[in-house]
Amino acid sequence: MLNIGLIGLGFMGKTHLENYLRLEREGAPVRVVALCDVDAAKLNGEGGGGNIETSSEHAIDYGRFSKYTSVEEMLNNEKLDIVDITLPTFLHRDVTIQCLNSGVHVLCEKPMAMNAAECDDMVAAAEANGKQLLIGQCLRFWPAYVYLQELVESGRFGSATSAHFYRGGGTPSWGPWVLVKEKGGGALLDMHVHDTDTVNWLFGKPEAVSSIGRNVIPGSGYDIVSTQYRYADGKVVSSHVDWTLNGDFGFEMGYKINFERGNLQFDGSRVKVNPNDGAGFFAELAEDQGYYYQIKAFVEAVAGDRPIEAATPASTKASIEIVTAERESADQRGAWVLVP
Repeated sequence: MLNIGLIGLGFMGKTHLENYLRLEREGAPVRVVALCDVDAAKLNGEGGGGNIETSSEHAIDYGRFSKYTSVEEMLNNEKLDIVDITLPTFLHRDVTIQCLNSGVHVLCEKPMAMNAAECDDMVAAAEANGKQLLIGQCLRFWPAYVYLQELVESGRFGSATSAHFYRGGGTPSWGPWVLVKEKGGGALLDMHVHDTDTVNWLFGKPEAVSSIGRNVIPGSGYDIVSTQYRYADGKVVSSHVDWTLNGDFGFEMGYKINFERGNLQFDGSRVKVNPNDGAGFFAELAEDQGYYYQIKAFVEAVAGDRPIEAATPASTKASIEIVTAERESADQRGAWVLVP
């Protein structure tokens, strides 16, 4: 049995908790034993929502967990196998290293860290302690994106000739830190990193990027970003993010991909496949969100003592390097910046 401790019980922390509890109900060898948050109210399920519906129909009995407001105290008092970290981005490096050094495996929410140097420190700690580190880039486990990755890898419709990814929604309100550039990195690092990571996962690092960004919310960083990714084979790849779509807009994510012999359209709910030589159809996809498959994969990997190949720390670090180049390009009003 793997004992789980969760650090951070905001919107995403509660989402992770619900998925661990679901795995418990399904008979997985896991049990959530401890919760930690500096805000004691969140340890009882209080707190705001996020930009996507993730809640479960099952009520949570918060009385069954040991509760802490100190990470050190939780690590010292509990016999844990896995710690799941859903804290503000600027805390990812230090708390991840603290947990790895205590001898537990770590799932840390995206983005990996504020910069590549912090990522290096996290990877080094995982390797030094012989523990698994998974970064919660959930699109690598999201059915619509897994389907796309399988088509790219298999070459069923030939090579990709163009790709566009997008996401947008209202200005986040689940914590004041997220709108502070030095703590959250703006929409560029907090939200756009999903699509940059997908580009990296599907096609590898681009040679260079060109980004146009705009700051709307004072002090938050880039709130609207549009990026072009340059590849040696000439495919046209772009992405766009905007978290200033307020009012009744809600949340939207999707992609449009063209291959040599067909194309795909994902509108956030369904993937339409359009072969060049036949009738279009909707792909058959698993119904659950990527959060569930991500956590399930991590639990199974730890239980089986094997790494998760879909999202290695080195790969998610590369996504941070690409985002950093995008920021440098936006600072230069779209100049092409080489990706290290």
